[in-house]
Amino acid sequence: MIVEAAGRLFFAPGCARVSMDDLARELGMSKKTIYRHFPDKRSLLAAVLDRQFATVERTLVTAADDAEAQPFGVRVQRFLIAAGTELWRIGAAQLATGRGDAMLRQYVEQRVDALVYRRVDELFREGHRQGLLAAPPELLSEITRGALERLLTSQLPRELDWTAADLLRATVDTVLYGAIRSAHPGIDDEQLRAVMPTARDDEQEVGP
Repeated sequence: MIVEAAGRLFFAPGCARVSMDDLARELGMSKKTIYRHFPDKRSLLAAVLDRQFATVERTLVTAADDAEAQPFGVRVQRFLIAAGTELWRIGAAQLATGRGDAMLRQYVEQRVDALVYRRVDELFREGHRQGLLAAPPELLSEITRGALERLLTSQLPRELDWTAADLLRATVDTVLYGAIRSAHPGIDDEQLRAVMPTARDDEQEVGP
């Protein structure tokens, strides 16, 4: 009961200002009773985060299992959308970039890395082994991590009048499939190399 109530308060707007007095009033009990279970606010918030991330993990495991028989791109897409939605829900980006103390921020970063980014790395490595990726898996992992972390703190949903879910889906599609629609469908690697300047081309342009 204490952890559940603390979660409602700590993850509401202005959570940094929530005190143990506020929590005691919410629960209708004395601070002394709360302190019998949790010696300080940090230990209570850690318990709240444990509960939140347990829910995140269950959701991601379910998303991965449900998409197991789907094509590779669909599996990656569904996992990333589920991950972004869950991280948005618990305010992970805000917790990891400033709210709370340093130890708790580090805890959040470690849990997000373990639950989301390591699994994304594994998915991209699997796609690489199957010959399904046009770029190194390490590069795709870095791009995906950067896009997801930036999106979680972005004001774009408000500016574009999109829902957060719509923006997340568009971001995932862009990472996976690119943003530019080719005017010449079917362009292959040989044609692409023909229009891309090489180091030798550059040297010839600037040479005497």
